[in-house]
Amino acid sequence: MYVLYRPAMTTPHILIAGAGIGGLTAALALLRRGFDVDVYEQAAELKEVGAGVQISANGNRALFTLGLGDELKRLAVEADGKEIRLWTTGQTWKLFDLGAESIKRYGFPYLTVYRPDLHAILAGVVSAAKPGCIHLGAKAVGLYQDESGVTLRLAAGETVRGDALIGADGVHSVVRQALFGADTPQFTGVIAWRGVMPMDGLPRHLRRNVATNWVGPGGHVVHYPLRAGTLMNFVGIIERDDWRVESWNVRGDREECARDFRGWNRDVHAMIEAIDVPYKWALLSREPMPAWTVGRTTLLGDASHAMLPLLAQGAVMAIEDGFILARCFEKYGEVEPALRAYEQARRERANRCVVGSAAQAKRFHNQTLSDATQAEGYIDREWNEERVKERYEWLFQYDVTKVEI
Repeated sequence: MYVLYRPAMTTPHILIAGAGIGGLTAALALLRRGFDVDVYEQAAELKEVGAGVQISANGNRALFTLGLGDELKRLAVEADGKEIRLWTTGQTWKLFDLGAESIKRYGFPYLTVYRPDLHAILAGVVSAAKPGCIHLGAKAVGLYQDESGVTLRLAAGETVRGDALIGADGVHSVVRQALFGADTPQFTGVIAWRGVMPMDGLPRHLRRNVATNWVGPGGHVVHYPLRAGTLMNFVGIIERDDWRVESWNVRGDREECARDFRGWNRDVHAMIEAIDVPYKWALLSREPMPAWTVGRTTLLGDASHAMLPLLAQGAVMAIEDGFILARCFEKYGEVEPALRAYEQARRERANRCVVGSAAQAKRFHNQTLSDATQAEGYIDREWNEERVKERYEWLFQYDVTKVEI
C-alpha cells in the first residue's frame, strides 16, 4: 500500500515535459505526495512503441511502492531465469535466476513487460490521481525561467507556467537543448532490430519462460516473454555502418533483418520469420552529462542519461529518477534545493550506467566468439558468477526508498 504524503508548506506546481515511462512515474510519485503536477506530451494520443522492457528488482521496488505491483504482475512475466547462448551452435549457459532468487536477494521480482502495458498502467493511475493532468498534442518548443517560476512554450503558441519544469522528453529532448544546447551523439557502428511476435507462432522449444541472450562476433540477440507469456520480444543488435537514423519507429523488413544475422542459429531465424513488422534504429552514444539542472528546471530519464540498451536499465533508471525526484520535493519543499538534491542523488549512478552499458557491446560482440572452442572459455570467464555480480549487483541492490537524498 502506498501512503499519500502532504507537504507542510505551499506545494509547488510542477510541469513535466513528456509522458513516457519516466515522466509518468515522476508525475505519479509527486501526486502521491500531494504535489500539483501537469504533464505535457507532444503525441496526440497516449501510446508507446510495441516493444518489451525489462524491469529488474531496483525498478520494481519503486513501482510496487507506488501501488502498481498487482497490476504489473498480472500483465508481466516473472521469468524463470536468464541464459547465454552461442550464436551458431546454440550451446547454452545459465546466467542467473530471475524468479524466486531475485525476490530472495533483492526483495522484488525481475519482470519482463510489454512496454504499452506498463505505459497504460502508469497513465491510468496518474489520470485517476489528477483527472486532466496529462495534456496531449502539447509539444514543448522552448522555455523561459526566472526567480519566481518557469514558462514552458508549446508548439501551438500557448505557454504554461509552473514553479518547476522536469524535462522527461526523451533522447531528443527540447528541454535539454534549451538548457545546454544541442548535443553531439556519436554513431556506435551498431544498429538494432526489434519486433514482437505471438508466442504460439514459434517452435514449441522456444516457447519458454526464460530471458535469453545470444552472443556472437559483431552482434547479439536478446529475447524474452511478455504479456503473461503470450508474446515474445526480440531485439537483435548488429554491427553495420550504413544506417544512422536514431528512431524507434522506422520500419525494416524481415529479409533485411535475416541478412544481418546470416549464419546465426536457426532458432534466431525462426524468431525473425515470426515477426510481423520489424523495426530498426541506429544506436548513438553520448558522453555522461556533468550537470542536469539549471535554476528551476532539470532533466530526467533519456533526456539526461540516454544509454545503449545493453544493461537493460534505460527504463529502470527513468523510474528511479522519478521516484527520487518526488522524495526530494517532499524533503526540501522548495524547488531549487529539491532539484539540486535530486541531481546530486542520481547523477553518479545514472552516468555509471551509461558507461557500463557502452562497455557491454565489446563483451557481447567479441571476435573470440567466432570459434566455438574458444567461445566456451570466453563465456565461462566473462559470465561466471563473480563477473556477473560485478556488473549487476550494484544495480539490483539499489533502494529508492532509502537512498540518501
